[in-house]
Amino acid sequence: MKEDLSAMLPLAPAALHILLALAGEDRHGYGIIKEVARQSEHHYKLGSGTLYGNLEKLLDRGLVKEATGRTSKEDPPRRYYRLTEFGRRVLEADLVRLETVLREARLHLRAAESGKAS
Repeated sequence: MKEDLSAMLPLAPAALHILLALAGEDRHGYGIIKEVARQSEHHYKLGSGTLYGNLEKLLDRGLVKEATGRTSKEDPPRRYYRLTEFGRRVLEADLVRLETVLREARLHLRAAESGKAS
C-alpha cells in the first residue's frame, strides 16, 4: 500500500484543499467550496469547475466516495462526498511531506538571515 500512497503524492493544491475540507465531515460541493475558503482564510478560491473536475479524479482514485443520506430532512437532495480511509492516509502523507518542505524552508531562511548579519 505504501507504493499506492507514493503514487498519489504530491497532491495538487486543489486536491489537498478538497481532502482537508472533507477530513472533518461529509460535505456537498458548495459546502466544500465554503470550507476551503474558510480554511484558507479566503486566500484560495476553488471554482465549481475545478472542484468537480478534482472530485471526479479523487473518486476514481479511491480517495473520496459518495456519502449516502442527507444531514437533515430539511436538507435538499445533493451529492455528498466523504473522505475514504485511503484518502485520509494520502492526506496525512502529503501533510508530512509539506511539513518537511516548511521545515527546510525555515532553515534556509534563517541561514540566509544569519549570513546577512555577519
